[in-house]
Amino acid sequence: MNRRSYGWFEKRRRTKGLELAHEQITKALHTVTLLEKAVKSFSEQDMNGTKKNIEALFAAEEEVDRLRTEVFMELSKGAALISDYREDLLHLVKRLDTLADHTKDAARCLEMLTEAEVPMQLCENTRLMTSKLVETAQTLKGSIEKISSNPNEAIEGARRVEEIEHDIDEEYLKTKALFVKYGTKMNCGAMVIFNDLIEFIEHAADMCADTADYILILASRD
Repeated sequence: MNRRSYGWFEKRRRTKGLELAHEQITKALHTVTLLEKAVKSFSEQDMNGTKKNIEALFAAEEEVDRLRTEVFMELSKGAALISDYREDLLHLVKRLDTLADHTKDAARCLEMLTEAEVPMQLCENTRLMTSKLVETAQTLKGSIEKISSNPNEAIEGARRVEEIEHDIDEEYLKTKALFVKYGTKMNCGAMVIFNDLIEFIEHAADMCADTADYILILASRD
């Protein structure tokens, strides 16, 4: 991880809490990349690759949880940062922990579908959603990095996150509409699980947008 990348944090005295927060934010966003890889393998009917990426995602999400706890413990000591900045950092950590939770839940659904027959069109739509989710996460990361060093770019990035999230919403609705077409061709249980899968992806995108809204506030006042 590039420790010099988060300009917003560089204005504050370097502490263990900040270092842990850097790592937690990076790993939380990385779970999205692992989900995309798992969905790609699934769409290519490479179930070994799917399971491998899902296992990596689960391990990464556990690390995100561990780091969240450590961040909270460090920042609760009270002496590390001015109160307002400590609260800002905690808000970011909480939001991105929730993002990792949603990607983990999506991966769990995907894992349950490895023995099911899922129409290719549904697979491709899901792959497109996760591809856009990665774009959202990468844009969000760039926006966080610019909060202090270039607030205007941070704001621009945050607004771009919201635009991509809107695109994901549209893909989500298009995919749901296909349930009518494929409802009789899929096992009922598999259909329910697939529905949960795309909902968790959509929830992850919503959390990116929610975090972007908070970045708009930070960048505007920093």
